[in-house]
Amino acid sequence: MKNPDVAPVYRSVMRIASPVVKHWGRLEVVGEEHLPLDGPVLLIGNHDSYWDPVAFGTGLMGRRQVCALAKSTLWKYRPVAWVVDRMGQIPIERNKGDAGALDSAIAELKNGACIGIFPEGTISRGAPLRARSGVGRLAQAVPETKVVLATITGSVDIVRFPKRPKIRIELFEPEQGQFKPDESATEFANRVMEDIRRRAPYALPGRKRTAEKYRSRIEAGLPPKEESH
Repeated sequence: MKNPDVAPVYRSVMRIASPVVKHWGRLEVVGEEHLPLDGPVLLIGNHDSYWDPVAFGTGLMGRRQVCALAKSTLWKYRPVAWVVDRMGQIPIERNKGDAGALDSAIAELKNGACIGIFPEGTISRGAPLRARSGVGRLAQAVPETKVVLATITGSVDIVRFPKRPKIRIELFEPEQGQFKPDESATEFANRVMEDIRRRAPYALPGRKRTAEKYRSRIEAGLPPKEESH
């Protein structure tokens, strides 16, 4: 079913990605009934692969356009910036408590948008990451927002040719309900990520050699990816 509220550029990008995600990736979406067709929504998910935003966008386009908080470096390149702007994506600077990005997301929520956010901030590379409080601040700022949790599994296998992936997206509601007036933004972020990670454990991305490198570093007590200097 075609969703008339989806921007043309967003629809085009997701259609281009569809052969990889839907057909090669054998995408399955479960629990779509939890995602309202209109009104403000916070779609909160795990992030283990760079393919996750595309998989969410492709799989859920029949119901909503997902306006994701995306890393600001995408806007460094003019052609890419043109595309992501017209897809309704919101730039955010990682690890800097980007108040401007949160203000933009709050404004979009108040206009009835579906905002997609990965509270862990970046792909996990198989290692636990802390949930950032920004997701709680969004829920706090727009109390009428519907919080929908999402897990994605199998997206790390897209690059592992000839192994064929089986991508699965599951939508569900927080086990302890929506944002509560008496909880802090950090408490909310932690509890929803715990709900998500119980269903979608951390996964190693990349082809075999890359995944094994990350695994070795994690087992040695090091960050999965070497810090750049």
